[in-house]
Amino acid sequence: MQEEYKRKEERELVRKFEAFLKNKEPFYFDEETFLQVISYYQNHEKYNQALKACEVALEQYPYSVDMLMELADVLVKLDRQDDAIEKLEEALNYHPNDPELLMQKGTIHSLLSEYQDAVECYQKTLDFAEDKDEVYYSIGLAFQGMGNYEAAAENYKQAIEFNMLNENALYELAYCLDVSGELESSLDYYHKFIDQDPYSEYAWYNLGIVYNKLEQFEKSIDAYEYAVAIDDDFSSAHFNMGNAYMSLEQYDKALNAYTKTMDIEGPTSETYCHIGAAYEKMEQLELAVKNYQKATKLDHLYHEAWYGLGICLGLQEKWYEAIHFLNKALKLDVENGIYWKAVADAEAKMGNIVSALEAYAEASEMDPENPQVWLDWSNVYYEQGDFQLAQDTVEEGLAECPDDADLFYRSVVYLIEGGKYKMAINRLETALILDFEGHLQLFDYFPNLHTQKALYKIIEQYRKNN
Repeated sequence: MQEEYKRKEERELVRKFEAFLKNKEPFYFDEETFLQVISYYQNHEKYNQALKACEVALEQYPYSVDMLMELADVLVKLDRQDDAIEKLEEALNYHPNDPELLMQKGTIHSLLSEYQDAVECYQKTLDFAEDKDEVYYSIGLAFQGMGNYEAAAENYKQAIEFNMLNENALYELAYCLDVSGELESSLDYYHKFIDQDPYSEYAWYNLGIVYNKLEQFEKSIDAYEYAVAIDDDFSSAHFNMGNAYMSLEQYDKALNAYTKTMDIEGPTSETYCHIGAAYEKMEQLELAVKNYQKATKLDHLYHEAWYGLGICLGLQEKWYEAIHFLNKALKLDVENGIYWKAVADAEAKMGNIVSALEAYAEASEMDPENPQVWLDWSNVYYEQGDFQLAQDTVEEGLAECPDDADLFYRSVVYLIEGGKYKMAINRLETALILDFEGHLQLFDYFPNLHTQKALYKIIEQYRKNN
């Protein structure tokens, strides 16, 4: 009711503002009213009207920091970043030490990949900003944009010194340390927090994040267990523990952790989606679907939940419905190779060969190092009896994944079917070197006993020689 009243009030203010512009009707707009009108236009993506409102407002309040920041934000939305920076520089002539203006200018420089200029803006902010952790975090992002992971890591550490709960800084720090090969050697840094305060749930939580990044999931869970032992209402620790249990394929424990998260912080689309994923892995597909649906109701832009729905329906062989939901996910994240492949698989199951081939082509562009894309794409040609195109597709896959044994084994299948036996034997020898046990998959493609015996003879010869 209160929300509806607020929306009605906003619409009335906008109506009065537009009447003022059209008819020059006398009406006094205070600064807060202008900000409400601008916010309304921004929320409805009416950026030209928002720009006009900013210009009118600045005629009355030319030195208002809030108004100048709104103007800069609108100019960025209109893809006029240089104009936005110019306006902020004008504002900084009047307010040279305003941290919000400096931060906004730094953010725009970062958007333009002008990272050094961004760093200079952020560093000027440090003496005046209240939330210094956010400033150091922004400096870290700028250095990361330059590819200077060491400097980025140092600034993320500074952010964490000011606020041990800055999850963005924690995540990016772990990423930078991982990229620079220093994550494991930095464990002492994280243990330092625990030595300072062994009863700090945040210190244990941070340690859990690092172990998780190192894929030491048992140690990660131990650290999260300490965090929740100190504070049982630490929802992020419960949630991350659920993720670690998922990685260990202990789905029932993951489900318990996610449910505890929801008990503490209430329902969110993210938690519903993770609960759905746990049920999906436990093959309780009806419950998985219900939770994915709840996630989409809370946030219809949450593409992971639409994807989960599509996968569950596919597992139930409801391919028509699966394609519908997978396409919803894809529309929201069009550069996601996993989604393209899922759509391709579903289209292939429906017999929509042209659509399947187009989707596999897109998947290969987005995720070329995923061998399963090339395997499944080539299999469509194989099932159509086009062994040459199947082989050509595998060849493309091998160019991207030169050490994948499954691609070599599949190449053997297509070459034999195409009558290219000598090349098939060469490919088989390479596949056996990469993964000897993988040869068993060949027999699924050749039920003919004569072919099986010939393959077995070559494989046994290789075994004796090696």
